[in-house]
Amino acid sequence: MNYRKFLKKRENVRVAAVVFGLFTLAACNLNQQVNQAESIGFREARFSEITAMREFRSCRDEALKLDTQARATGALGQYLASAKLLEKCEANLGPNAAGQAIEERMRAYGTSIQNYIKGGSPERAAANLENFQKAFPNKDLYLTGDVSFIETMQVLLGQRETTEYGQFSALNISSSLKSEMRRVRYWKQN
Repeated sequence: MNYRKFLKKRENVRVAAVVFGLFTLAACNLNQQVNQAESIGFREARFSEITAMREFRSCRDEALKLDTQARATGALGQYLASAKLLEKCEANLGPNAAGQAIEERMRAYGTSIQNYIKGGSPERAAANLENFQKAFPNKDLYLTGDVSFIETMQVLLGQRETTEYGQFSALNISSSLKSEMRRVRYWKQN
């Protein structure tokens, strides 16, 4: 008799476990149906981010080809064309991927600033440097020797006051640039 009670309890526990499992499964399924619209929206947003970044990279690669040609030939026009194309690549990126691949975008934007300088358009370089700082606040690129990209560009574009000898020492720019700026200042004064 005890054995029959044991089997009956065991069967009741199994039935209860199966019913509980079905309710749990049904609840998960219902929750999944409620969030399906959010899931689709997320997928669409993610797809548009991926598409925007793919287009950005394709555009950037074209601009870097122009940059390579400009370095090989020394053509100022190609530097300017590369800079304008890099600027356009960032502008076309839009809000879909604004938070994506930040360092990659910073390097491309930095190349456009340098190419405007090399192409003979310091005004556009200065404007792009300001845009760079607005687009990537509190961020900087570091050049060879761990020198600051922003400070180097500010010195080259005359945005830093360079009247005192000690100011060059406080800036995070290369020693060769410091030396050249001191030489230029010396010959302007003498």
